[in-house]
Amino acid sequence: QVQIVESGGGLVQPGGSLRLSCAASGFTFSGYAMSWYRQAPGKERELVAGVSALGNNKKYADSVKGRFTISRDNAKNTVYLQMNSLRLEDTSVYYCMRFNFGLQLPLGPWGQGTQVTVSS
Repeated sequence: QVQIVESGGGLVQPGGSLRLSCAASGFTFSGYAMSWYRQAPGKERELVAGVSALGNNKKYADSVKGRFTISRDNAKNTVYLQMNSLRLEDTSVYYCMRFNFGLQLPLGPWGQGTQVTVSS
């Protein structure tokens, strides 16, 4: 079955950086676009970034453009999210999942997520 395991979260000061990783299995990884979503307490889950199946197309939320970079390694069935210049408002649980790039919709299933806390 489809398995998604996120890692790399933690506590970081404003202006700092983190790199999230997402290891996927149970499906043909190179055949799917992938994405990172996040959800902060009391807020709806939002799309952070998406990458097409071959990695040649990417999409970012306006709030992270220029600071975050999504990438993927199809040989390792892994997608990454490099987060730079982190802000307090980036504090969330970050989720990785398969993605319909054209419709910009998650395909599921949701993993357990990884907590990112930006705090001084």
